[in-house]
Amino acid sequence: MKKAVFLDRDGTVNEEVGYMRDLSLLAVIPGVGKAIKKLNDSGFLVVLVTNQSGVARGYFPESLVNEAHVRLNEMLGKDGARLDAVYYCPHHPTAGSTVLTRACECRKPGTGLIDQAVRDLDIDVHRSYMVGDKWSDVELGHRAGTASILVRSGFAADDPGNARPGHVVDPDFTAHDLVEAADWIIAHSKTDLP
Repeated sequence: MKKAVFLDRDGTVNEEVGYMRDLSLLAVIPGVGKAIKKLNDSGFLVVLVTNQSGVARGYFPESLVNEAHVRLNEMLGKDGARLDAVYYCPHHPTAGSTVLTRACECRKPGTGLIDQAVRDLDIDVHRSYMVGDKWSDVELGHRAGTASILVRSGFAADDPGNARPGHVVDPDFTAHDLVEAADWIIAHSKTDLP
């Protein structure tokens, strides 16, 4: 079974801009391409897992999400980096008025996105890591059985949209950004068997 690093998208890989309604807003956080390349070169699958409730809310079409992921991979490729897979949740439990307005297992911190990746890519979650800028990412990692890393490159710690729920335990590591997180992951995983 393979080891993986699951990455949140907005605020972790690309700059947090709220709802990305236009591809002109897509900008990779400095250093992220090189950090992902390090993870690629260290034998990790790098898998993007992201909530994209703007689709359910009617802010943008699902096609824009797919276009953003193609563009993101192209941007990362300039540093020789690659995403091995992308999984996203277009749902929201209450917002919007379409078939996508519903409770689901794939909306983080639900484990549906990671569960699907594990099945598709033969991933060992116990040798894997979840990295994100929100407490829902930390909770997802713990619920899925990965180590959890909180990065401070996206939502500010005092942002009301990123308040820490009382039941969420500390992340395994807190990093300034994905560059620091990748270095920690690589060092931490040296004791893993291949």
